[in-house]
Amino acid sequence: MSRRLLVTGGAGFIGSNFVQHWCQNYPEDRVVVLDALTYAGNRSNLATLEGKENFRFVEGDICDRAIVDELLASEKIDTIAHFAAESHVDRSILGPSAFVQTNVVGTLNLLEAFRQHWVNNSYPDSYRFLHVSTDEVYGSLAPEDPAFSETTPYAPNSPYSASKAGSDHLVRAYFHTYSLPTMITNCSNNYGPYQFPEKLIPLMCINTLMGKQLPVYGDGKNVRDWLYVGDHCTALDVVIHRGTPGETYNIGGNNEVENINLVQMLCQLMDELATDLPVRPSNQLITFVKDRLGHDRRYAINATKMKTQLDWSPSVTIEQGLRLTVAWYLSHQDWWQPLLSEEYQAYYNQVYTQTAS
Repeated sequence: MSRRLLVTGGAGFIGSNFVQHWCQNYPEDRVVVLDALTYAGNRSNLATLEGKENFRFVEGDICDRAIVDELLASEKIDTIAHFAAESHVDRSILGPSAFVQTNVVGTLNLLEAFRQHWVNNSYPDSYRFLHVSTDEVYGSLAPEDPAFSETTPYAPNSPYSASKAGSDHLVRAYFHTYSLPTMITNCSNNYGPYQFPEKLIPLMCINTLMGKQLPVYGDGKNVRDWLYVGDHCTALDVVIHRGTPGETYNIGGNNEVENINLVQMLCQLMDELATDLPVRPSNQLITFVKDRLGHDRRYAINATKMKTQLDWSPSVTIEQGLRLTVAWYLSHQDWWQPLLSEEYQAYYNQVYTQTAS
């Protein structure tokens, strides 16, 4: 069956990659993007889709119930893919309230609107509400701990992860209370094209090109499981089509890497692929800075359920994905250069000014 999707946050990093994936693979489906175009949302991410018959972009806030209600009804939406979120830990430390407003209140608003829409249309079995969340809701792992599974207790440690945990709980409650056909995915760290420059991988690429310091928190030994965004999109595709309402699915890349090792890998790729670096070898730019407040030591995802129940597993290794990503940032300087605004520079200076002793 064809679907009619409302993709919230579809102009952001993961959302725009998902929209491009869906439009390419399901041209018969209708895709409507709702995005408030805050600092990390960029309409140019969807430029190749503008003007296509089955695509529509709407600038608006998920907290605006009138806009959401109108879109659900007029577009006859049967599927919501919910990406819209404040998502950067550092920014949540500086200003937590925006994270609660968007991630908790905004998700509640979407759930209420979709529930009413579902009821008005006589509870169709085909409707789906996919809530895209994060592994950070599970807290931090010690080096010897097993990876997060879908039954790992929640223990969020930052305002960002706490707000995402709150939204996850609401989505789960709407399934158990109202039987609304919701599903939750918790993914590991994404990387790839169209990621805002504040995040680790694009930050290192861009700073290397500009000859700026490469700031690494603490001792650099924090571990993350890295998931190429293209793999994430195929996983979400599978969950929408074959997932079971009420279930949670963990999506990981099977690529656990210490931050310092990841930065060293990026430096090697930049040295190889970039022709005119101001500093070479670029690992001379690595600078250890004061650790982030409440910095989780290790994340790791056990994606066995995705493999055994939905026959999905990641296909891109960290070496392949980083090479693709570095090449993209090198060839898309016209995309990221306008994002280095005064506001971004002020934020950057606030986060990275203190150097560790």
